[in-house]
Amino acid sequence: MTYLSGNDAPASPAGTRFRTLLDGKDIMRIPGAHNGQAALQAKDAGFESLYLSGAAMSASMGLPDLGIITIEDVCFFIRQITRASGLPLLVDGDTGYGETLNVMHMVRAFEDAGAAAVHIEDQILPKKCGHLNDKKLATPYEMAQKVAAAVKARRKMVIVARTDAAGSEGLEGAVSRARLYREAGADAIFPEALTSEEMFREFARRLPDVPLLANMTEFGRSPFFTAEQFQAMGYRMVIWPVSSLRVANKAQADLYRTLAQKGSTQELLPKMQTREELYKTIRYYDYEALDQSIVATVLPSIIPEKQSCHAA
Repeated sequence: MTYLSGNDAPASPAGTRFRTLLDGKDIMRIPGAHNGQAALQAKDAGFESLYLSGAAMSASMGLPDLGIITIEDVCFFIRQITRASGLPLLVDGDTGYGETLNVMHMVRAFEDAGAAAVHIEDQILPKKCGHLNDKKLATPYEMAQKVAAAVKARRKMVIVARTDAAGSEGLEGAVSRARLYREAGADAIFPEALTSEEMFREFARRLPDVPLLANMTEFGRSPFFTAEQFQAMGYRMVIWPVSSLRVANKAQADLYRTLAQKGSTQELLPKMQTREELYKTIRYYDYEALDQSIVATVLPSIIPEKQSCHAA
């Protein structure tokens, strides 16, 4: 199927579909997808929702994750991923791109582009990756205002409030902030950069009726846990935000190094996606069949010209 077929459109809004998954029995497994191709590959692997990371978007543009990219940059990624996969997409909204009115604009823009959910964090600009040091935080009440603004602006979108307070204010500060953000209307809470199983468990124990999101990023401060382990700790969602980009970038670096050294890509052929695999992933033959079906049905029949009434 292709996104060009009208009968292939989802029956309900993306936010509604995301919320249905969130209310399900099992933890939501939400892998990062940094472009449309990755989104299709994740869908083909059986995933039902996707995540769009600010770090992955920035890095794919050759930029650091310091709040440089714009709302319109993000909307470009949202459109290509949701158009390609049709899956409900959770988007990294950084700090909301400004204050309350900017947050409302972000929510409307992301939802119009096709996003199902967004998370907003309580850092201030220049923001940093959640697993780095020296992050500067907004006051709890400033962040709560942003959450309330996001809730006011959304139609069906799920609003997730992220707190980066654990590193500077400890678990108590992170829990206190999370409760305030929940009171402001957040549908779920994302405690970033927790550093032990005990912290993950205790955070969940303090917020027993709140849907929680865990970040299973590589090379960060959190130890590795499986989706099943996070579910046992009390979490409803887990993201792997930059994994697809990291794997792709490593493979590309190997390609360019080999090409520079040997002047040929032949030895890398076993590691490459074949033309046939590419065409299957991007549904090339579905588009081709759609094109042929339209051409076959719209060609007009030839109608003989009427003879002139003055003809002999």
